[in-house]
Amino acid sequence: MDSILIVTTTLPTMDAARLLGQQLIDERLAACVQIQGGMQSIYRWDGTLCNDTEVLLSAKTTATQWQPIEAFIKTHHPYQLP
Repeated sequence: MDSILIVTTTLPTMDAARLLGQQLIDERLAACVQIQGGMQSIYRWDGTLCNDTEVLLSAKTTATQWQPIEAFIKTHHPYQLP
């Protein structure tokens, strides 16, 4: 049996999270996607300290889907570094 993975990423808006989540399901890269809003993220970007509200997307998938889902997220994610 293939190992189960939960892949997480953050997105800037609920609409962006819904779109990416729907695409992951449509492409059969994830069996289930869960979206949680209102998360605070604190990070450095280009030397600047940032504090933003983001949306957390969690995708339930399998180990064999890891590389395809990673490539899909990198291609379709609105952030430069998802």
